[in-house]
Amino acid sequence: MSVKTLAAADQVSRKPGDRINWGAEAARLPLYLFAVVVLIPFWWMIIAAFKTVPELMMNPPTFYPRDPSADSFYDPAFSGGADPGAGHVEGVFQRWTGVAGGFFRFAANSFGITVVVTILSLLIASLVAYMLTKTAAPGRRTVFVVIISSMMIPWQVSLIPNYLLTSDLGMTDSYLGYVIPGLAKAFVVFFLVQYLRSIPDDLVHAARVDGASEWRIWWQIILPLLRPALAAMAIFVALAEWNNFLWPLIIIRSDELYNLPVALSSLSNSIVSSPGSMGVAMAASLLATLPTVVFFFIFQKHFIKGIALSGIKA
Repeated sequence: MSVKTLAAADQVSRKPGDRINWGAEAARLPLYLFAVVVLIPFWWMIIAAFKTVPELMMNPPTFYPRDPSADSFYDPAFSGGADPGAGHVEGVFQRWTGVAGGFFRFAANSFGITVVVTILSLLIASLVAYMLTKTAAPGRRTVFVVIISSMMIPWQVSLIPNYLLTSDLGMTDSYLGYVIPGLAKAFVVFFLVQYLRSIPDDLVHAARVDGASEWRIWWQIILPLLRPALAAMAIFVALAEWNNFLWPLIIIRSDELYNLPVALSSLSNSIVSSPGSMGVAMAASLLATLPTVVFFFIFQKHFIKGIALSGIKA
C-alpha cells in the first residue's frame, strides 16, 4: 500500500466533525522524529551542493543557500588549484582528469556492473531454486540447508577467502573479479524457493510428459511464473550493488575501474585539506544518490510488494 493510498484512507476515515485522536498522533510522534533525523543529512547534502565556497566556510552554517551556485559541479573560473580563499574549487566534472570520462566513467561502471550483477544473480538464483523445488536432484535438501546456513554467517567473514581465491585466479583489478563473487545471493535463492513452493508441481509434470527439457521448463514456465518475485528481488539486489563499497575497494586498484562509492571516498582527503571542497563532495554524493531515489519512486509499488511477499512467503 503506497503513501498516497494511506493518506487517502486517512482522509476518508476522518470526517470534518471528528475529533483528533491525540493518542494516535502522540504514538506517531517517534515516527515523525525519526523521519526528521533521516531527512536532515539529505537536506544538508542538497544545500551544501549548491552553496558557494565562502558560504560553506561560514560559522555558524546557513540552512539554505543564500546565493545558489552550481560551481561545485563545474566551476568555469577554476584555474588549476583549489583556492577556497578565492572562492573557487575544482568541480565534480573537472576532477579525475587522469581517467577518461572522469565522473561519468565511474557512473558508467556502477550502472553496468549493477545491471550485470542483478540480471545474472537473479537467473542463477532462479535456476538453483527450480532445482531445489521442482526436480528430484540428489542432495537438494542438503544444498538448501547449506544455503540457509550461509545466511547466518556475516558476509565480512568471507572477504579474505574471496580475495585470496580471486587473487589466485588472477582476477584482481578486473571487472571479473568484481562481478563474479557477487553473483551468489543466498537470500534471493531462499526467497525464490519459498515462492516456487506455492506453484503447483502439475505444471512441471505436464511439461515433462510433453517432452520438454529441464532447461526449457525453467526458461518458458518457471521464469514467467517468477516474474513478480524476480521484480521485487531485482530492486533489492540493484540497490545493494549500486551502493557496493567494501568489495570493490579491496579488489580494484586502477582508477578507471572504480565505481561511484569508491570514487567518492577519494574526496574525503580533499575535504580535510580544503574545507571549501565539501560542496564538491556533497555534489558528487547528490549525483550518486539521485538515481537510487528516482529508481525507488518509479518502482516503489514493486518495492513494497517485495517486502510484503518476503513476509508472506517466508
